[in-house]
Amino acid sequence: MAGLWLFFMALAVVYLLPGPDMILLLQTGARQGKGAALATALGLGVARGCHVALAALGLAALFKTAPWTFDVVRLAGAAYLLWIGIQCLRTTMLPSLNGTNATTEKPHWRETVQRGLLTNLLNPKALLFCSVLLPQFIDPHAGPVLTQFATLGVMLVGVGLLFDSAYALVGAALGRWLQRSPSAQRVQQWLFGSLLIGFAVRLTFVQQG
Repeated sequence: MAGLWLFFMALAVVYLLPGPDMILLLQTGARQGKGAALATALGLGVARGCHVALAALGLAALFKTAPWTFDVVRLAGAAYLLWIGIQCLRTTMLPSLNGTNATTEKPHWRETVQRGLLTNLLNPKALLFCSVLLPQFIDPHAGPVLTQFATLGVMLVGVGLLFDSAYALVGAALGRWLQRSPSAQRVQQWLFGSLLIGFAVRLTFVQQG
């Protein structure tokens, strides 16, 4: 199958763009540490695998023929991002190095995996992205289409996990640095919370195109 390197580069460009997934990983790493952020990355990976499967089944075509289904997913995703953003704004500060602030948030693995899963799964743009990008790199003369689709899907999920893991580690390092500065913690809290709320508002007005 030709064009795998080009496909990888296209994925890298997309995963480098700031979005709700990136902000969620950075925020989780900063608040709950490396393990929780990597669990969130796992949830995002599972969601992308679901999007690849749904794209293969033609769910994007359902969005076209029944626009209300797109709206339902879009509004549910926006509401979920809004809820996460508000929770971020309401959380207490991390403990300082001398232990004078609040207790560190303990990660709940099921919740962090679920948060990553729902954040990506309820984003119809992610499904449309898979439905538009994958067919462009499939050559009907290069072998079974299903095998090619599966190969590209595995690449999409794998590359996403690599980038997400990197963001998770960056977020964890950011959290350690933030313990030194209560004022920086407040900036991080309001920045990440506001960005997630902003992504929720933007998703509310997204059209299929």
